[in-house]
Amino acid sequence: MASAAPRKDGWDATRSAAGPYSPWLIVALISIPTFMEVLDTSIANVSLDHIAGGLSISSDQATWVLTSYLVANAIVIPISGWLSDVIGRKRYFMISIGLFTISSFLCGISPNLTTLVIARVLQGIGGGGLAPVEQSMLADTFPPAQRGMAFAAFAIVVVVGPVFGPTIGGYITESVSWHWIFLINVPIGLLSMIAVYIFVDEPEAIKKDRAALIKHGIRIDYIGVLLVALGLGFLELTLDRGEREDWFSSGLIVTTAAIAAVSLIGLVLWESQHDDPVVDIKLLRNRNFAATLLVMGLIGMIMFSTTQLIPQMLQQVLGYSSFDAGLALTAGGFATLVMVPVAGRMSGVVDVRALLFPALLLQAFALWHMSHLSADISFRDAAFARMIQAIGLPFLFIPINAVAYAGLPRNKTAQASSLLNVARNLGGTIGISASQSMLAGSLQRHQSELVQPLNPLNANYTDWLGKAQSTLGSVGDTTTPLAVLYSQVQRQAAMLGFLDVFRSLMLIVLVVAPVVFLMRPSKTGGGGGEGMAH
Repeated sequence: MASAAPRKDGWDATRSAAGPYSPWLIVALISIPTFMEVLDTSIANVSLDHIAGGLSISSDQATWVLTSYLVANAIVIPISGWLSDVIGRKRYFMISIGLFTISSFLCGISPNLTTLVIARVLQGIGGGGLAPVEQSMLADTFPPAQRGMAFAAFAIVVVVGPVFGPTIGGYITESVSWHWIFLINVPIGLLSMIAVYIFVDEPEAIKKDRAALIKHGIRIDYIGVLLVALGLGFLELTLDRGEREDWFSSGLIVTTAAIAAVSLIGLVLWESQHDDPVVDIKLLRNRNFAATLLVMGLIGMIMFSTTQLIPQMLQQVLGYSSFDAGLALTAGGFATLVMVPVAGRMSGVVDVRALLFPALLLQAFALWHMSHLSADISFRDAAFARMIQAIGLPFLFIPINAVAYAGLPRNKTAQASSLLNVARNLGGTIGISASQSMLAGSLQRHQSELVQPLNPLNANYTDWLGKAQSTLGSVGDTTTPLAVLYSQVQRQAAMLGFLDVFRSLMLIVLVVAPVVFLMRPSKTGGGGGEGMAH
């Protein structure tokens, strides 16, 4: 093990979670439960119809299976850093794995919607602590020069997991049953708990920090916890249900949005003045960290929104099954896997801005390319468009995670990890919600524009109707020409709507991209230290 004394680069070997074992063994072991949790954020998406049928509920009721998990997850993630400090990092990680495993079993055997939603809430609470704690362990276990490769492994978990989720979920649901998308977590969770207990170390420095915290008396920030729960919980509920409830024409959405806004404003004011905050808002005074959070939010927005939009486009416009639509993303997932080690190695030797800015421009180009697709694209065209985007994701996610800790106190890695995961998840939720809202509005607008010239005064229209009637009648088809025409109008309007959303996302990327120049001009391997950089 490295020297226990803090080094010039700010790394303190006494905070490593590897103990006497190889750090890379620890990476593998702690990544498995996190991958399991990340997979569950998207694996149930393609199984909602099967769940609805199995529990004899409507499709809209089945969406609460997704919403309940996301709300619980959103509440726990920002306070997971504080919980890790209070309970102990290794102990909290194991509790999270245990709760996630038990609740996964309960999800799999749920006989009705109420039981399933309660189990999903517990699953979200357990899963919420996994990614932030793993990220904290990686930041403490590896010196800055090696963090790029360490976070490359984390990128595989967090970036690739949601991509394969719908494909894996669709395969399990169609081959076995929807119950097994949850039950499959049980043996993996049990093995992970045993492995973490045996191999992952709770370093002395972490124990001393916790002992000092307990010695001074643990003052629970009840108001902070309440404001987090109300603010992020109701914000997640607003964003997830907004489109289904027609946004602010719904009293439910007006109420949830108002509670979320008041609570989040109160959270910032309260935590910025609190001596022992449950969410350390003061970390945002670090310009580098604040810029990192903004870019991380953008990454989450692009990654999650396109992961939902592309299969949705293939299903609605081209008539793909959910499994085939998921396969179009899989090619991009393999492209990401190939580029992860390249990005990991480069992140230790290249200025962070030289990686992030071109990678953001590549995202903008990929979205521009997607905005020029047509309703007649092939599977290869869709997969290639996703692949362009997927190639650049590791060059965003790996350096942004590594550079985030530059200039932060060594005992703030848990809090910083929590906020990074909040930024990614919240960006993803906002991206999905905004893109679906834009898609609905754009579809209506294009449909209105496309039907305007379809009237008897248009000679082309009447000519087409005559030819269509003759053709359909000769083949004995009972479908009316108007029905055929309307289905084509809907198809083209939907495609134009998707293209509009891709174009809007491209513009957002271009607007936010210059923020990377607010970051410290350093390699991702650099940084760290006792003081806060302002």
